[in-house]
Amino acid sequence: MPRKLLLPYKSVFSHFRAPRGLHDSLAMNAARSGYRVFSANSTAACTELAKRITERLGAELGKSVVYQETNGETRVEIKESVRGQDIFIIQTIPRDVNTAVMELLIMAYALKTSCARNIIGVIPYFPYSKQSKMRKRGSIVCKLLASMLAKAGLTHIITMDLHQKEIQGFFSFPVDNLRASPFLLQYIQEEIPDYRNAVIVAKSPDAAKRAQSYAERLRLGLAVIHGEAQCTEQDMDDGRHSPPTVKNATVHPGLELPVMMAKEKPPITVVGDVGGRIAIIVDDIIDDVESFVAAAEILKERGAYKIFVMATHGLLSADAPRLIEESSIDEVVVTNTVPHEVQKLQCPKIKTVDISLILSEAIRRIHNGESMAYLFRNITVDD
Repeated sequence: MPRKLLLPYKSVFSHFRAPRGLHDSLAMNAARSGYRVFSANSTAACTELAKRITERLGAELGKSVVYQETNGETRVEIKESVRGQDIFIIQTIPRDVNTAVMELLIMAYALKTSCARNIIGVIPYFPYSKQSKMRKRGSIVCKLLASMLAKAGLTHIITMDLHQKEIQGFFSFPVDNLRASPFLLQYIQEEIPDYRNAVIVAKSPDAAKRAQSYAERLRLGLAVIHGEAQCTEQDMDDGRHSPPTVKNATVHPGLELPVMMAKEKPPITVVGDVGGRIAIIVDDIIDDVESFVAAAEILKERGAYKIFVMATHGLLSADAPRLIEESSIDEVVVTNTVPHEVQKLQCPKIKTVDISLILSEAIRRIHNGESMAYLFRNITVDD
């Protein structure tokens, strides 16, 4: 009996014409196969950024459940197979930082035990980044958190504008520290009509490098606030006075160490001309806003007629919205690395810049094994 010839796959469907856009859709789905995006927090405010990222990727948010039991323990349940896939966990940090950290750790470990191939944490604002130096008899908590994330199963981290760039050295796996400055620079150029009459301001000498970078890119002047109103991290005790002095302590004969003179800050001054100009204060984090409010008052006294504050991470803790609303600050511009919808309702001066575009592109490039250099074009060490 003669055998039937099987027609080639192409000839069987040669009469079928795909709907418009289907070829592109299939190609995109093929390129996206093998990875999933999860949100490590189930609250609406925290999943907003995750939804924006997945919409840009044309993907669906992974199915999972994250909740707190009645006894306060965090429970995570993964509702789909992740075996052999690249998994991206998006975790924005709300006010309850410790719960957010546990959610991230537990989800990473759940994915690790579910045989995910790679687990990449997308943490736009990295928590505990201010605790990256030794203070008295404290600890470098940021280093501890880095070790915990590695132990939980993370193999890579995407973050944005670390408080100290040296934090990348705490990790035993790759860290991509993206920058929000291109988005904030674009906001200045598009949303401040007379920005050419502006001056970039550093509210302390510590922030001078960042301010200088903005000023050079916008071809604007630079001003630095210096004086007794500022309190920098370098002024805090760092443990080098330990152990404490003891009365009647025995001193080795002939050992006379020179005495370090105590610091005394000069009266507050503004180095640079801000009279009749727009003052744009730039920083990486806006948390307690007292220093920004004080800086705005000084700039007003020196003749600035509009004052903007721009930063990557808008933590806006405690009474920050009320203080901003009652201050001389005209506008506070932050990105959506941290949920702050409640603060925006309390203070209409707070504006948001969306950075989901660069995060989604970073996810795409990492999954496809493409170079990340494009995302760091013209980025310098001081940015």
